[in-house]
Amino acid sequence: MGSLKGKRVLVVEDEPLIAIVLADILEDAGCVVVGPAYDTDQALARISSDAIDAAVLDVNLGSGLTSAPVADVLAARSIPFIFATGYGDNALRAEDRKRFRVDKPYNADKIRETLKKCW
Repeated sequence: MGSLKGKRVLVVEDEPLIAIVLADILEDAGCVVVGPAYDTDQALARISSDAIDAAVLDVNLGSGLTSAPVADVLAARSIPFIFATGYGDNALRAEDRKRFRVDKPYNADKIRETLKKCW
């Protein structure tokens, strides 16, 4: 497993307080947090404008929207990512169920260990 020190990680999370907690966890692990992006448009803009080594994607971004379009762009660019959800596999598209996932509420150790598996 790889080191997280200096890795630029995009945070996509629609709940500001949860985004702050996740950013703190990542910064404590030595990551450089990109974002957070609170919706798909912000996330796609960050992917286009910032260097990103990996991403943590909240699956449900509110109002019936998901991070699936962001996952598709990251996958096309070979940028690793993990999904975060409180709904288990049922929240994911069938093609995404093979990807790394962490369950909410966040567990700092689980996030770090899952992200390290990306490399």
